[in-house]
Amino acid sequence: MTNLDGIVYFLADLGFSVFGLFAFFHALSQRVDAYTAIERMTKPAWLGITGGGTAALLLFSPGGVGSIFWLAGLIAVLVYMVDVRPKLIEVQRGPRW
Repeated sequence: MTNLDGIVYFLADLGFSVFGLFAFFHALSQRVDAYTAIERMTKPAWLGITGGGTAALLLFSPGGVGSIFWLAGLIAVLVYMVDVRPKLIEVQRGPRW
């Protein structure tokens, strides 16, 4: 049973690490003025949050000693993807008719 746990942890770590990289590069590719238009933090702040979260996802594992840092990194990336990213896309797309 322990082997199955290791496989699940590895797949979660790999999947969320790729998810974090996507979030970081998405934040990097957005315009600076879009962040101020959605009245969220600045682009450098979100680059730091998503970059730090992704670093935590890459450096620590979900079942290891630093799993609390892994979880914090996952939450940081999820906040960007669920809250900030949709608003950035909406403000850059313009009004929908």
